[in-house]
Amino acid sequence: MENVDKQTARIRIKDIAQMAEVSVGTVDRVLHGRTGVSEASRKKVENILKQLDYQPNMYASALASNKKYVFACLLPMHAEGDYWVDVEKGMQQATKAFSDFNISLHIDYYDQYEFGSFVSAGNRLLAMEPDGVVISPTIETETEQIVKQLQQRNIPYIFIDSNIPRLTPLAFYGQHANQSGYFAARMMKMLMQGNKELIIFRQINEGRLGSNQQLHREEGFYAYMKEHHPDLKMRELNLYAKQPGEDESILDDFFQKHPDISYGITFNSKSYIIGEYMLKHQRHDFHLIGYDLLSRNIACMRAGTIDFLISQQPTRQGYYSIESLCNHLILKKKVKECNYMPINLLTIENIDFYLNAHSNNN
Repeated sequence: MENVDKQTARIRIKDIAQMAEVSVGTVDRVLHGRTGVSEASRKKVENILKQLDYQPNMYASALASNKKYVFACLLPMHAEGDYWVDVEKGMQQATKAFSDFNISLHIDYYDQYEFGSFVSAGNRLLAMEPDGVVISPTIETETEQIVKQLQQRNIPYIFIDSNIPRLTPLAFYGQHANQSGYFAARMMKMLMQGNKELIIFRQINEGRLGSNQQLHREEGFYAYMKEHHPDLKMRELNLYAKQPGEDESILDDFFQKHPDISYGITFNSKSYIIGEYMLKHQRHDFHLIGYDLLSRNIACMRAGTIDFLISQQPTRQGYYSIESLCNHLILKKKVKECNYMPINLLTIENIDFYLNAHSNNN
């Protein structure tokens, strides 16, 4: 037995049966954990499997099982054209790619600005008794309530967009938010060329930021500026997510009081709110950095009211999250725990190349 080739692709069930001096049916029952095998025969087969370092073809086994898998996903509410539309697109692509395994995907939504909405939506998904879950986490205490129930039921869960490592997801897909904010600050410092004041635009509701990502990006941004530009004056302007009709008056009031501020950044995907305001008021002297490849953001960049966009490949995040559940639950493959997405800086000069590449990958 010492000379047996351990490349399992060459080992057939028939070969194992001959080595163990049992029937093919007996080997099949051992491999799939079924009854109807004597203890002596089981030990013979298991010894042969151990010596061969045999790994069954999980792909073929999964196809043969005909088991149905229900995956559930919990995302923030969003409108057509928003960042999360691309995340869903990636999930649907993965669901189609792995359709041979009888997987289905159910997506529910929570209001990221409303306390308790995440837990309510999470409980709705738990009632479906899913096999695996993808979550865009909200504040840690609320996320933990749902995660504890998933752990009790032994349901694997993946975090997407933002991570809470303490809650030990099977995997995480998203940017390193703090590092992303730190990077954005470095780009802003170069853009400002010695100017001493800027504005940070924030999306909030009743004092609550829309996502953990925004908070951690802000933290990274402040950390860099404190270290490398300590004399910089950073102002914050809150725009109210549920009162978009007030955006223009809030911006009018701010710029009437601070007409000399000409640099700004927003850490959420709605950079177009500022970009479109500047376009309406013909403010081509204002320089803005924003996030995400939304069509309205792209239009503002082409119009010259957004200088840089930082992208994080939401379609791939969505695809990889579903793929990881398939690998873990169905193919029994090891899944990498922390998967940071690239921090891509887009400008008017390179955005068309990025869009073309993005389109080809999809």
